[in-house]
Amino acid sequence: MLWSSGLQVKFSSCVDTKGTQYETNSLDFKVRADGTVFATRELKIPSEQVAFTVTARERQSAEQWDAMVRLLVAQTSSSSAHSEHKKGKTVALDPSQLPKDTLLPWPQQHQSSGGLRRQKRDWVIPPINVPENSRGPFPQQLVRIRSDKDNDIPIRYSITGVGADQPPMEVFNIDSMSGRMYVTRPMDREERASYHLRAHAVDMNGNKVENPIDLYIYVIDMNDNRPEFINQVYNGSVDEGSKPGTYVMTVTANDADDSTTANGMVRYRIVTQTPQSPSQNMFTINSETGDIVTVAAGLDREKVQQYTVIVQATDMEGNLNYGLSNTATAIITVTDVNDNPPEFTTSTFAGEVPENRIETVVANLTVMDRDQPHSPNWNAVYRIISGDPSGHFSVRTDPVTNEGMVTVVKAVDYELNRAFMLTVMVSNQAPLASGIQMSFQSTAGVTISVTDVNEAPYFPSNHKLIRLEEGVPAGTALTTFSAVDPDRFMQQAVRYSKLSDPANWLHINTSNGQITTAAVLDRESLYTKNNVYEATFLAADNGIPPASGTGTLQLYLIDINDNAPQLLPKEAQICERPGLNAINITAADADMDPNIGPYVFELPFIPTTVRKNWTITRLNGDYAQLSLRILYLEAGVYDVPIIVTDSGNPPLSNTSVIKVKVCPCDENGDCTTVGAVAAAGLGTGAIVAILICIVILLTMVLLFVVWMKRREKERHTKQLLIDPEDDVRDNILKYDEEGGGEEDQDYDLSQLQQPEAMEHVLSKAPGVRRVDERPVGAEPQYPVRPVVPHPGDIGDFINEGLRAADNDPTAPPYDSLLVFDYEGSGSTAGSVSSLNSSSSGDQDYDYLNDWGPRFKKLADMYGGGEED
Repeated sequence: MLWSSGLQVKFSSCVDTKGTQYETNSLDFKVRADGTVFATRELKIPSEQVAFTVTARERQSAEQWDAMVRLLVAQTSSSSAHSEHKKGKTVALDPSQLPKDTLLPWPQQHQSSGGLRRQKRDWVIPPINVPENSRGPFPQQLVRIRSDKDNDIPIRYSITGVGADQPPMEVFNIDSMSGRMYVTRPMDREERASYHLRAHAVDMNGNKVENPIDLYIYVIDMNDNRPEFINQVYNGSVDEGSKPGTYVMTVTANDADDSTTANGMVRYRIVTQTPQSPSQNMFTINSETGDIVTVAAGLDREKVQQYTVIVQATDMEGNLNYGLSNTATAIITVTDVNDNPPEFTTSTFAGEVPENRIETVVANLTVMDRDQPHSPNWNAVYRIISGDPSGHFSVRTDPVTNEGMVTVVKAVDYELNRAFMLTVMVSNQAPLASGIQMSFQSTAGVTISVTDVNEAPYFPSNHKLIRLEEGVPAGTALTTFSAVDPDRFMQQAVRYSKLSDPANWLHINTSNGQITTAAVLDRESLYTKNNVYEATFLAADNGIPPASGTGTLQLYLIDINDNAPQLLPKEAQICERPGLNAINITAADADMDPNIGPYVFELPFIPTTVRKNWTITRLNGDYAQLSLRILYLEAGVYDVPIIVTDSGNPPLSNTSVIKVKVCPCDENGDCTTVGAVAAAGLGTGAIVAILICIVILLTMVLLFVVWMKRREKERHTKQLLIDPEDDVRDNILKYDEEGGGEEDQDYDLSQLQQPEAMEHVLSKAPGVRRVDERPVGAEPQYPVRPVVPHPGDIGDFINEGLRAADNDPTAPPYDSLLVFDYEGSGSTAGSVSSLNSSSSGDQDYDYLNDWGPRFKKLADMYGGGEED
């Protein structure tokens, strides 16, 4: 067996290793301060064993102990060691490899000369190794525990801890008499890797004879678990054109076995790659970390978009003969990079656009790009690099087809440009990948032809403003408001007309557009705003189809003094005695400065009473005050003329009449009520007469209301008179079928039957009771209809008559319902049978004579007993 210098064996020599020094008699093996035995060089161990002596010295007490160490060559890969104490005590380092009766002694207690007890140094009991998944037979002996005192007294042994008397229970047990410890079933390291038990020794009375010792049992791992991938499918990506060694993804598999041994050491490898293009080994995997990287160049998304790689994980450090394996799938997507520039499908394109059109697509530019569709590497961006200095066109990208749509964004003029030659370049939203050059097919020429259309005439100066004085007479030429036809290559005539002239002040010549006045212009007109009058004119050509344009003419009217001033207010009142109050007068003028104030106020000389009774005083340029000149003026209404003159050039004057009401006033200078009436021109007699008339009128209205109430009450107490001519009993209705016909079915026929209460009045023969004759009972009393009906009483009159007729059993009509006790037989005509039955009953039909000539024959027929 080959022993490497790096291999070590733990040699726990004493209970207390502090201050202990180890020495060996072998040049090939040494012991460190912590008790670890190691090889000083690489050497071969003989097939049987290698033995050497280890000496442990305590520095303080100079005591020493010797132990013999033997290295055995076992069938497994692990080495076993025995050690023997110089005084005869034996400690097993690997009890599973020793005979079944190997003893584990208790540490000895010694009494010092000073009377103090101390723990004498002794060998530490090494762990017990138990392989997992053992096939038995069980129970299987692990080791025997023995105390030196069992030669003197009987001792009972027991173990405690997890796996003995704690869950999981009874994994280990011990023979209480012999001290042999057993494992009772197969162990599973993945379930529990180690156990810590304590061994106890007591006498037959249960008294402790030894201190408990610790037993450590380790489950030796076996390769019984396959590596398991975290995911069955891994997804990764790598850019196309990536260089060899580019990281792609990491796959991970876990092995439940001991990772410090080969059982849990997993190694990875790639089993297959699909597709095997351009090489069957495009990727490699780090056997220890699971990192997948590229190993060859040539990744091209346009050729292969995705690779499927089967990865295998094997334990036992990848040994396929002894290790367990598992597989997973790695899907590697080749991501797109912009390694293909867009290219036009043709070098030239053509389009056509009518002039003056905007937002119109005139040409579609088609491109081809082999990169991933609808990605920044595929999306095209178009740019016009020449041929459109004025910016009439732009090229927009269709998001679906990636085509370039040449669109008019600024109207073109046929008279200025009949055609455009554009140069368009296309690129992608994302820049080209490193090392990729733009293709010469990424530029193309676009020819756009402009077609002529009939354009509307336009007014060069729009809005046109002219200044002139108001009041110019009709027929005055103001200006020429002419339009220009932009169609220079068409021989067309332009005609003019008015479109808007609110005051109808202007006229335009239809041929040359000359504007003349049709009426006097007035700045003070309601149609003028801020001294400006505005009119709109239309210019139309005779093209096909005709086109027209509009122009606005603004007339700024300069004010002249054409409006005389006016006085306000038109009416006022003043006390009959001077000094109490006065009338404030304001002058107003529709003109503008300087044709307005300051104003001159004066009273006329005629009539002379004006200047005699009144005086006017100017307060400022726009205001004056009118007051009484005399001490007393009789109450009444006076017309006071006042002459007011403006400051225009020439000035204009106006005589305004103010109605002044003179009245008696109280101490506050306000007109009294009586005084106001008196001032209106009414005397005391007139006032009394008016009051008497009002009282009489109110009395008449009251009497009329009382009379109407009384009349209403009398109308309700009077009875209804029925005109004999209106009696419906003399009216016979003719029907096509007997019984009244279908149109008569809406009547409540029960109201036409003879009530039972009248049977004592109506004496009828047995067999048939007729209700088609006038009853012989007492006549009802109906309300009397007024001779001169009031319009409001007509509805009440009809309703009262209707209620009386409904409640009257003797009310007509009498010919609407026949009730028979026996219908008869042998005839399909019910009415004839009824008449025959009545005839056979010797009924009296003389009353039919009262119904008129048409019923006499019927009365004679049935009254005489004849049969039909």
